[in-house]
Amino acid sequence: MGYIRAEKVLPRELIEILQEYLEGQAVYIPRKSGMRKEWGEGTQTKTQLQERNEKIFGEWKAGKGSKELSESYFLSEKTIQRILREEKKKEYSK
Repeated sequence: MGYIRAEKVLPRELIEILQEYLEGQAVYIPRKSGMRKEWGEGTQTKTQLQERNEKIFGEWKAGKGSKELSESYFLSEKTIQRILREEKKKEYSK
């Protein structure tokens, strides 16, 4: 996320009011609640992680152990176990 110069988007009067409280500081202005994006919505990361997790689950069902999977995917065994638990829930809820 880049910065936008206040002078380009805000009226001078508002800038002067803000300077009384925040002179020289950066301020984050959140999106309106209905306009927020979910995590990973703007990139392919969410999809890629889901595909990876499904692949891990498939390999586990084929007989690979969590230690072997953790080494293959460079993840901790705890993370592999969490992924397996989540994927099992999805499979059994279908």
